[in-house]
Amino acid sequence: MSCDNKVRIGIVVSEFNYDITYIMLQKAISHARFLGAEIRYVVKAPGIYDAPILAHELARRDDVDAVVVLGAVIQGETKHDEVVANQAARKLLDISLQIGKPVTLGVIGPGATRLQALERAEEYARRAVEAAVKLSRRLRALREATHRGETVIID
Repeated sequence: MSCDNKVRIGIVVSEFNYDITYIMLQKAISHARFLGAEIRYVVKAPGIYDAPILAHELARRDDVDAVVVLGAVIQGETKHDEVVANQAARKLLDISLQIGKPVTLGVIGPGATRLQALERAEEYARRAVEAAVKLSRRLRALREATHRGETVIID
């Protein structure tokens, strides 16, 4: 994390359903600024299934404290949306644990209609950014904390 405690964020945004994810990206950027975080990189993935490799690469960077992943997985006529969303979510969590940095999930679906996704775009983007900022700050505090006989509370 940067010396001034500003959280440096990388965003991976899905191009699939870009009418929705573009709105998510704009809301994520504005909410990050509101929270005092800095967006360092925005990388477009073809789809949410493709996002983990880009999230992994961003998370490995020394100038990124957290990665926000944005996407919308719209329900179709088969269970393909469930496969895509579940596999992507699992790999993103694995990356977070492997690298030791927050990788937050701003992904609508599976099972969402296009209208539901549009209605939730701002909320999911804001929540993903907020989680990235909070987790980054709390991880830093936890890593710097020393137990001295009293309960250490990090919030």
